[in-house]
Amino acid sequence: MYNCFMKPIPDLKREKELWKDGRLLIGIDEAGRGAWAGPVVVAAVILPIKHKQVDGITDSKLITSAKRTELYEIITDMALDFGIGIIDHKTIDQIGILNATKLGAKEAVSMMKIKADYMLTDALDLREQIDCEQESIIKGDQKIYSISCASIIAKVTRDNLMSALAGEYSKYSFHKHKGYGTKLHQQKLAEHGVSDIHRRSYKPIKAYLE
Repeated sequence: MYNCFMKPIPDLKREKELWKDGRLLIGIDEAGRGAWAGPVVVAAVILPIKHKQVDGITDSKLITSAKRTELYEIITDMALDFGIGIIDHKTIDQIGILNATKLGAKEAVSMMKIKADYMLTDALDLREQIDCEQESIIKGDQKIYSISCASIIAKVTRDNLMSALAGEYSKYSFHKHKGYGTKLHQQKLAEHGVSDIHRRSYKPIKAYLE
């Protein structure tokens, strides 16, 4: 489903099917897999059964920063539980971004005090990391409400981390591009070289090291 501005609107259809059996569900998503610097952040969230959908919640990348922050407060307040896993750039370089994302998901779920019965992920297979019945859904952050909620938690958390790092690494303007490969970021790399929080295993960063 899409609204009048052609933004996908996730629904609670899958959650409602599972809630009929009284199952508690975890929605999982990440932020920062494609960034050239900083951590990858994974969020897990459990919503109340029979939760009423909040307007405006969708894939975090399609929402303004101000709206994301507003929705973050609503989601974390209404959630039964949520957890956040943060995996730094060094670990990403050591084990790869996919394994780092899976590790972040494991950490996020382990933070939660409530044990859920089922897990919905955005195209991420976590069967080896988390002992829980699960379902991997392509473009889940645009289709499945619980995953959209997790995407917002992850995105706001990571953006805040990158903005905080901008103070320490003022030459790179991380508060503006959040470590993604924008023209501004490329310009800063050309001017100042690679910092110690850049992901050196990524091809674009390797090019600046040659």
